[in-house]
Amino acid sequence: MTDRLLGLIDAAAGRRVTVVGDLIVDEFVRGRPERVSREAPVLILAHADTTVLPGGAGNAAANVAALGGNTSLVALLGDSDRERRVAESMRDLDLAGLLRPADYRAPVKTRILAGGLHATSQQVVRIDHAARLPEGADLRAGVEKALQQALGDADAVLVSDYGAGLVDPRLVSRITEAVARSRRPSLVPVVVDSRYNLLQYTGVSAATPNESEVEQALGITIGDDPQRLESAGRELLERLQAGGLVLTRGSRGMAVFAPGRPTVHIPVFGTDEVADVTGAGDTVIATVTLALAAGAALDEAARLANYAGGIVVMKRGTATVSAAELRRAVRADAARQGS
Repeated sequence: MTDRLLGLIDAAAGRRVTVVGDLIVDEFVRGRPERVSREAPVLILAHADTTVLPGGAGNAAANVAALGGNTSLVALLGDSDRERRVAESMRDLDLAGLLRPADYRAPVKTRILAGGLHATSQQVVRIDHAARLPEGADLRAGVEKALQQALGDADAVLVSDYGAGLVDPRLVSRITEAVARSRRPSLVPVVVDSRYNLLQYTGVSAATPNESEVEQALGITIGDDPQRLESAGRELLERLQAGGLVLTRGSRGMAVFAPGRPTVHIPVFGTDEVADVTGAGDTVIATVTLALAAGAALDEAARLANYAGGIVVMKRGTATVSAAELRRAVRADAARQGS
């Protein structure tokens, strides 16, 4: 298994993944606690620095690139100062499909972190700014044109739906139809991650929800009950009519469901004392999609994603995992198990 996984990491190099979805501005404002305010029982922070990074589909695309793949990003971004800084941070990606409508503002997640010079910064509050999606057919036509161009030489498609309005069932249907018409439809997986509307995306190659998203979609609670987990995974797989399902469970690892095959349970890699889960789902879907593009079976792709997820949650903020880090994790785990 170790040699197989290492071979897949090598085979992923240069594979082209089209990433389409909601590009989020992840802003991190760090400050040093000075005193308690006399205006209200809150800390006063002396501003230290502000970092702006691509989140959502942007983070998924950055993870594909860090793992050695080539990325075509189809997304929307405005022209504010923060959004210009995000675009600059993605200059190594293929941004031909990045549309910049004049009246658009991307969703922003501003995280305020407090920490001293020799202390770890902790998030104390998050402020979310919703996207303002322009109305009209012109924007949709522009997105579909960019998407068609990006799909031309794609080895896989990654759909990142954070509920900002760009991704909907019609768009995903256009993607699956375009892939079906291609010269190698069975070799171009379409993988979806949807925060709120998972059940709307049927007929995809795979989906990568976390446990809370599955519980919300099905109106259930899974908890520690293995029978509920099995029932939920099988029901979701059937309702999605999908080729597979990678269900992430935090400290409980992953469960991989595929039609007609036994469920594969993968224990979490690393420690359950994580540093930051920001963007971990983006890392997981990026790894799964790129591995499938390289010829992995779904359980193999999930194992690589499990390693990648275990690495990225030990990093602060919106982060990526490199191919070299992934190789080290695979080898280290094999050595630990004596294989």
